[in-house]
Amino acid sequence: MLDDGDRFDRAIAAIDAANAGDPNTIELRGAVRPKEQAHAELMTEWVRRLDPSADDAQLIAARAHHLRRWSVPRSSYPDGRAGYLKWRIALRKQHAAEVAVLLTEVGYDDATIERVQAIVNKVGLNKPGADPAVQVHEDALCLVFLETQLAATVDQLGDEKMIDVIQKTAHKMSPAGLEQVAAIPMRERDRALVGRALAG
Repeated sequence: MLDDGDRFDRAIAAIDAANAGDPNTIELRGAVRPKEQAHAELMTEWVRRLDPSADDAQLIAARAHHLRRWSVPRSSYPDGRAGYLKWRIALRKQHAAEVAVLLTEVGYDDATIERVQAIVNKVGLNKPGADPAVQVHEDALCLVFLETQLAATVDQLGDEKMIDVIQKTAHKMSPAGLEQVAAIPMRERDRALVGRALAG
């Protein structure tokens, strides 16, 4: 019989092993890593910072939020915003289904698995009575985006379009999440853009 700590460690190890297969890489804090593995670790870090009392379900959802994301490429859905949204919804459902299999294998109960799936699927986000962990998860997602993709997106879109992107990102975040933006290392150009966007 596994104790709670062993079960959690095995779940995280199984998720990490799955994400280690990502053929895409990212340079994060001076090291080149499989993209989704690095993102998953960063998500876990942000969730812990935002909610020091985060439980197993929250931390597992953070680790599995993009579980094997590369297996469903964006190109498998139509171009345009409608196609993009369908792709994102399908991905969340797949992440939730795949993490359920891993959690069942290490002995998690149905209630915990369902909560992990609800957080991954962002069930109830911005709705009264929602699980607070869902907003923490969304805040962490936004912080990961700002830390890992802001600079490249600025270079791609330019300053003015990026102001709109940052404002839309900020709109999804809680005040507690927005307070953490200052902790993210950024280029001076990007920091100035974030300041302009948030001031607006």
